[in-house]
Amino acid sequence: MINQKIPMTVHGSELLREELQHLKTKERPDIIAAIAEARAHGDLKENAEYHAARERQSFAEGRIAEIESKMSNAYVIDISKLQNTGRVVFGVTVKIINANTDEEAQYQIVGDDEADIKIGKISVNSPIARALIGKEEGDVAVVNTPSGDIEYEVDQVLYA
Repeated sequence: MINQKIPMTVHGSELLREELQHLKTKERPDIIAAIAEARAHGDLKENAEYHAARERQSFAEGRIAEIESKMSNAYVIDISKLQNTGRVVFGVTVKIINANTDEEAQYQIVGDDEADIKIGKISVNSPIARALIGKEEGDVAVVNTPSGDIEYEVDQVLYA
């Protein structure tokens, strides 16, 4: 498998670093202590505490490896350093208007790990982000949805 660069905002990169730090300095030692305590209880075959601690360890180590892999392949984009061309690119916040309902929405286009629709952050790989990338204010983007195509007008592009 060829390693592809994973786009990530500065904020997203910081969040992953913090999670990795927490897993390595807090979670890992806690799990090691829990395993040691469970071993002290004797027979490991029927020791539910031991098996639970080992499962936690497996999950934590897997997540550490996943984060380290993402960080090594990350392409961190600082939107504040990009020239404002008015074009929708990774990291910008875009205000859009549904052409059918006049409903307004605002989204920041971020990496997969950062996406959270509840706070207005959508993945660069989402259908709406893919339709918006490259558009400028006043352009119309057509998003293919299961219920049919939806047209959105790009109202404003914010590089902040």
